[in-house]
Amino acid sequence: MVSGLIPHRYAKALYKFALESNTTGEVYEEMKRVVDSFRSNPELDKVLSNPFVDAADKEKVLLSAAGEKPGNDYRRFVKLILDHKREEFAYLMALAYRDIYRKENKISQVRIITAVELPEAEMKKLRAVVENSFKDTKFEYSSEVDPDLIGGFVIDVDSTRMDASVSGELEQLRQNLLSSN
Repeated sequence: MVSGLIPHRYAKALYKFALESNTTGEVYEEMKRVVDSFRSNPELDKVLSNPFVDAADKEKVLLSAAGEKPGNDYRRFVKLILDHKREEFAYLMALAYRDIYRKENKISQVRIITAVELPEAEMKKLRAVVENSFKDTKFEYSSEVDPDLIGGFVIDVDSTRMDASVSGELEQLRQNLLSSN
């Protein structure tokens, strides 16, 4: 969960507004792109918090962070945060909106970490394990390769971890040996 009263209040207000205009999903996709933009370009925070950068330029930055053609709700939201001089919280607002949307729509984040790149058929089996373990939930998947796992996989579903990696087994064995002394 994103901390901070200001970002959460603005994100909640945007969610309620988008709910009324039936654009929560569209705004969610825009906010995901905003988060990705901030993560891939850490300088955005510096630009938005710089008092010498003109508001019109900050608006262009925030609009372009949301993708090629941001919707009207997002455009109005950018104008609102610029009018209230809250642009330095834009990244946190995007994170907060994302969290609110996911909670309201029962969407869990799933990260599958493997020691090597797996074929799609194997990834499908891992996704099936997740879907059978967590009922009545939608999932957004991401995957990564971590050779330090040695073999096997780790699946993180929100704050739940399923560790079936060789390195995890070795660590468990080490802990057992230490606790038996």
